[in-house]
Formats: sequence, structure tokens, C-alpha cells
Amino acid sequence: MTGDRRSPLDSLHRELNAKMVPFGGWEMPVSYPSGTIAEHLACRTRAALFDVSHLGTVRLSGADAFDRLQAAFTNDLTKIGVGRAQYTHSCNERGGVVDDIIVWWVGEQRFDVMPNASNTERILGVIGGEDTTATRAVLAVQGPQARELLAAVSPDAALVKRFRVETHSILGVECVVAGTGYTGEDGVEIAAPIEVAEKLARSIIAAGVVPAGLGARDTLRLEAALPLHGHELSADITTLEADLGWVIGWKKPEFRGKSALEAQRAAGVPRVLCGVQTESRRPPRDGATVLDDGVEVGVVTSGNYSPSLGVGIALALVKPTSARLGNEVVLRVRDSELPARVVERPFVRR
Repeated sequence: MTGDRRSPLDSLHRELNAKMVPFGGWEMPVSYPSGTIAEHLACRTRAALFDVSHLGTVRLSGADAFDRLQAAFTNDLTKIGVGRAQYTHSCNERGGVVDDIIVWWVGEQRFDVMPNASNTERILGVIGGEDTTATRAVLAVQGPQARELLAAVSPDAALVKRFRVETHSILGVECVVAGTGYTGEDGVEIAAPIEVAEKLARSIIAAGVVPAGLGARDTLRLEAALPLHGHELSADITTLEADLGWVIGWKKPEFRGKSALEAQRAAGVPRVLCGVQTESRRPPRDGATVLDDGVEVGVVTSGNYSPSLGVGIALALVKPTSARLGNEVVLRVRDSELPARVVERPFVRR
């Protein structure tokens, strides 16, 4: 793991005996001694704390910040305003997704752009701005009791509504709090300066929130059918193929990839994302071939065991004719085949 960056919470993870793994150029906790399934179920039934400091923060400020983001990303910032967050894509000229991003509109001329860990430098090259990743930790408090438990630490942070962005003093230091997350549950994400990050994390855990690692974060996001960059989204998978057309501001004058996406919308997508579910505990795996009536029609992009449902679930890119609900398919890895059927997304609803 030599050369990987470490979170401001690294010493806390090690004190809690987390299993550390390399991820996107960082060394991050994949699980704690309780295990991924226990951490997953804690988030679904109570509340969990995730260290997501590996996500980037690119700060864009100034009178031209709004226009630069409008020209760079797919979604339309005129749909929101100051104090709101928006999910968006950075595309290439073919409409492929270079990265999926959350934009926090913090102040009139200040935006905190949150790319995936490995894409921070790439997004800096697209929009400019300042990389402030090293100045803060990002703590995600997620679950049906997340707000109730967080209120013991910061009542103000606990009240930040979904996709709202507010600045509050927590432990005497200014923090940015957003009603965002990646689990399918309610909760908030807190960007805390590194000098208070560990104390804040300890306080949240002391309030009854269970620490959880990247393993649970992945199974939770899969149950919620949320896309993962490098799986459901890539430079070779367009926003429309990922069934995320709602993040495209079609009425905007121009943004990178718009012409290609307009052409694909007119012609129809050659493949589309769908959800499939097995009848056994055996998990589907990324890269499995999807067969419909014996014919190869697509590929599994993410697959795993669902702790909430007790069966295997997967997201797959398939031909549109094979994505109809209830359609029975087979997932094949080498010489092994796993029966499945197309189901509604998300697999698990709040």
C-alpha cells in the first residue's frame, strides 16, 4: 500500500481494528471486526458512519464559476440555487461518463465539486479551481436513525434536509453539511476541517452510530441501485445507457458530450441498465455474461449478495428488449450459470 494517501481518520480506523485496503489511491477501511453484513444491516436499521474522505473536493470560486460548471457538466444548475446540492456527470465528446459528481453550491460564488477519488486531477483539468481535499475529512452519517443520533453531537447538522447544503459550527469549527449520501438511506455528509475530524468521528460513534467500511457502502449502494464509476458508468458507457437521462440539462446551450447524447437519444440506446435478482444466496459477479433465451445480450456491471434480501442481486447493461420486468435471464461466468430475472430498481426501498 506504499504511496496510498491516508484519511485524517486513519489512526481511528486502526484503533478500531479496521481491515485497510487500497482504494482509488487511498488506504481506506473495507470493514471492521463486526463484518460487512453487520455494518450493512446497522445502516439499514439504525445508523452507520462512513469515512468518505477519499472523495475529492475541488473548490470553484468567482464570478465565472457558475458558467464554467454549466459548460462542463451535464446537469443544469438553474434547476437549483445557493444552499443546494446536485448530482451531475462529466462526459467526453462521445457522451461517455468520465465521472459522476455531486456539486455543493455553498455560497453565491462558491461551489464545492465532489469527484470520485481517482478522478480529482481529471476534474481539476476540466473546470480549474482549487483542490481542497487535503484540508478536510468527509463523514457520512446514514440510516433511519442517523439524524436522531447525530443531533446529540450537532443539532444543526442533523436538521440539514435532503440535497440541501449548509455551513454550521461543529465542535467550535465551521463545517459544511450536505443532505447527501450513497446508501439509499436518509442522512448527511459532513466536510470537517482535519483539526476536528477525528474528534467529530469519535463523538458520532459515542452517540451510537456504527462505524462501517467500503464493503458495506458498496452493498448498500447496490441495493439502492446507485451507479458506481468504473462499473455502471465509464468513458464507454453514456449517461443514457446508464438510464440517468434525468441528469442531462437538454435545454442548456452546450456542454461537453451534448451532441453525442442528443444523437443517441434520437436513435435509441443500444443497451440499457437494468436490475436482476437470483433466487439463491449465490452472488452474481461483475463481468458475468447475461443470456436471454440462450443468446448473449449483455454483461453484469455490479453484482453481490444482498444482506437485506438474502439473495443475489446485480446491475447489468443489456439490450433494451431484454430489460423488461419479469424477463428470465441466465448469468454465466465461465462454465457456471446462474438463473435470474429482471426486477424493479431499487432492490431495496427506504
